[in-house]
Amino acid sequence: MNPAISVVDIEDPWEIEYLKKHLSSSGEIKNFKETAGLVLDKIKDSAILSTFINSKVDKKIIDSLPNLKFIATRSTGFDHIDVDYARKKGIVVSNVPTYGENTVAEHTFALILSIARHLKKAHVKASKCDFAIKGLMGFDLKGKTIGVVGTGHIGLRVIKMAVGFSMKVLAFDPKPNQFLSEVLGFEYADFETLLGRSDIISLHAPYNKKTHHLINEDSIKLIKKGAILINTARGGLVDTVALARALDQGALAGAGLDVLEGEDIILEEKQLLMRRRKELHTPEKLQLTLRNCFLLQRENVVFTPHIGFYSKQALQRILDTTIGNITGFLNGNPVNPVS
Repeated sequence: MNPAISVVDIEDPWEIEYLKKHLSSSGEIKNFKETAGLVLDKIKDSAILSTFINSKVDKKIIDSLPNLKFIATRSTGFDHIDVDYARKKGIVVSNVPTYGENTVAEHTFALILSIARHLKKAHVKASKCDFAIKGLMGFDLKGKTIGVVGTGHIGLRVIKMAVGFSMKVLAFDPKPNQFLSEVLGFEYADFETLLGRSDIISLHAPYNKKTHHLINEDSIKLIKKGAILINTARGGLVDTVALARALDQGALAGAGLDVLEGEDIILEEKQLLMRRRKELHTPEKLQLTLRNCFLLQRENVVFTPHIGFYSKQALQRILDTTIGNITGFLNGNPVNPVS
């Protein structure tokens, strides 16, 4: 009997058809645009669950799926999955180790350039037929220092692009690669030094207990006054309250954000409203949502709704790797397991 395969957090018809085309012989496939927590009653028989970053696959979800043997997340990050508990239950978890280093890096520079050249403010003015250039003076990237936090696949691609812009590059990583620093022409520094010397700080670190609120009240005090913060990694790397205060006080000149702390809450609330269901709103959830809304209204904050990965080519690579992960598991040879 073929296993039940549930695919959640997926909307694009072509993605669904592509997965079904390549996995139909492997099992019965169900697909849902909602997060896993909202369709538990429909996926209880799942042996395989393919999810994305918006679904929190925690102990409650795992315990609700008694037949679950394999989780294939269609992402590089897996902080939305309780991997330790899954392991205790004998459930294998695989991810997509690399698929969009160039995709996310390109988006990173889209945000950097948007802040550097006041594109948000210019667009708003022009849409009102105000073509005066006062207040729109930007700055060149050439000669500026960019601090790259995390030199994995994406971070290294950002560094290569920065070098192409004739920027100076500092990098921080717990496991520095001195060979690559010499080849690519950048310098490793400790975190505090990077914050103090960088004109632009770009985050490319994974999210975990150690990196939670990496940018906070204390670390912001070390940042070079007037620097710009870019985050295309995970929202939880940045303390929203501390960021808003730094922008208010001018400690930071601007921020380019593709991710927000608590963005999963916002998405799930939207899905609940669409389904005309009620949920108890905790004060913490409401406060975080309000803080994000006020943050995004600022002229010096450019926000995109977690689309740094979202190109046709990157999605194709994600799907191909996910298909390989699922078929590998079914053939008794799991690939890309997370640890």
